[in-house]
Amino acid sequence: MPAAAQEAAPAPKPAAAAEAADPAAAAEEEDDDDEEEEAAAAAPATTQVEHHDFGPSGIMTRSNREDLAPLTLASGKPVAEAAYDLKSGGYYRIKMISDGSQELALSGGDFFRAVWVNEVVINDIEIRPMGVHSIEFDDAGEAEMSFIAVVPGSYSLSIPGSSGDSQKAVFNIR
Repeated sequence: MPAAAQEAAPAPKPAAAAEAADPAAAAEEEDDDDEEEEAAAAAPATTQVEHHDFGPSGIMTRSNREDLAPLTLASGKPVAEAAYDLKSGGYYRIKMISDGSQELALSGGDFFRAVWVNEVVINDIEIRPMGVHSIEFDDAGEAEMSFIAVVPGSYSLSIPGSSGDSQKAVFNIR
């Protein structure tokens, strides 16, 4: 490559210059998805998510993401109402809600190895883990996890030390 090309700074793009001039507007544009998600949560869900078969391109788009029924961590209450039927390659989001009645965790190494965890969100802090084995709640709170189901099979997230069927959530990946 000629030396002149290496020394010349690229010309700024008009959109980049506008963003640099107004950083508050740029930050607002980057964080605009929260308002859309809140509006979508307020409106009743009337459509079923149709996971596409177009390959990996676009797999994590909102139109491909399905929100699952939340998991509940409360003393004496079932973790999930029913088993979750997932499609391999499907993009899912699930909330885990603890009422703080007892220190409880959800553990399931097999489940976490069968999915690719995109992120875990706790108090608006996004965590992008390399691996997860369990999520523990010491107090009342909420965590949200988005993931892609990968390996077909039947997996569970359960409260460690419990043996009842109501103390676990079953995920069937097809």
